[in-house]
Amino acid sequence: MARTDFDRELTSLMDELLLLGSMVRKSVLKSLVALKTRDLALSKKVIDDDDLIDQKAVEIEDKCIHLMATQQPLAGDLRTVITVLHVASELERMGDYAEGIGKIGLKIGTDQLLKPLIDIPRIGKLASNMLKKALETLVARDTEGAKAVIESDDEVDALYNQIYRELLLYMIEDPKTIKKATYLLWVAHDLERIADRATNISERTIFMVAGIKYELYGLEEN
Repeated sequence: MARTDFDRELTSLMDELLLLGSMVRKSVLKSLVALKTRDLALSKKVIDDDDLIDQKAVEIEDKCIHLMATQQPLAGDLRTVITVLHVASELERMGDYAEGIGKIGLKIGTDQLLKPLIDIPRIGKLASNMLKKALETLVARDTEGAKAVIESDDEVDALYNQIYRELLLYMIEDPKTIKKATYLLWVAHDLERIADRATNISERTIFMVAGIKYELYGLEEN
């Protein structure tokens, strides 16, 4: 395969990765809309759509393996293909979290939520934006942008801890709320994990471009 053909294959892989990322991001946002509006049909669709996410992730992994087996890329090219392979896996897991939120929506059913959803949609938006930015900086090979994504995870962690404390207080004050509070806590946890995996993607971006771990990136300048 000529260099131009190889580059074309890499570009195609990145396009497929962006498509998978878009599928995941839409699924996450739909799962939250379904939960907030008590739309059980939409929750069910989120669950069903996870099969499509899984299928797309497998297709990308197969293409990565084929490219490595047939072209035996070295150095930066190899890091790029391996990064795509790992990122596809991260996105597949994010899809699982969206599916999990969909299942929680079905468990709650038509029952009233413990409280109006305010902070949970906020953490969902933050995590979704982190995912979008992580993929954009990956394609652009933007290490500084990737570093900014990683640092933004602190805001998600702070909001998750706030949600955790609030729900815990509900459970302490009234044990009858434990079940409903636990459902919301699971949702918040899934969203926090999505943000963590967006962070993983950005760490992979730095490794792909610079060939070093994030913890070592930029230390020479400090």
